[in-house]
Amino acid sequence: MMTPLSEQLAELSRRARNVEDEFAKAEKEVKAKLDARRAQALAAAQSAADKVNQQVKAVAANASHDWAQLQAKVAADMNDLARWAAQVKHKVDIQRTEDRAEFLEANASFAIDYAIAAVEQAQLAVIDAVEARLQAEQTKRS
Repeated sequence: MMTPLSEQLAELSRRARNVEDEFAKAEKEVKAKLDARRAQALAAAQSAADKVNQQVKAVAANASHDWAQLQAKVAADMNDLARWAAQVKHKVDIQRTEDRAEFLEANASFAIDYAIAAVEQAQLAVIDAVEARLQAEQTKRS
């Protein structure tokens, strides 16, 4: 025996809600992963900077008074280089994430359009089924 249409429609609704829930979960997971990656990158950057600072301090103890000027120059150059690298990386990250977002949005859009078409076809099938049931009942009575 076929499942009643009302139960099928309820199942369709439940599954659509599940897709919405999974989407919300996925957004939260992505944010958490990005936060973790950023924290790791920050820790690595801090560790590298600490190592350079330790090396500079070790050499500075044995160097002349000009060492402070050299140290400042190196720090400024490293900061400039780090800023430049961060800007380049940020631009690349933006483009990469934009490209990925556009691809996935197009994919999602297609899936949504497909689901809408399926719902529209389901609506037509429901109307046809109701009409057929009415005709069957009418035929029984005649």
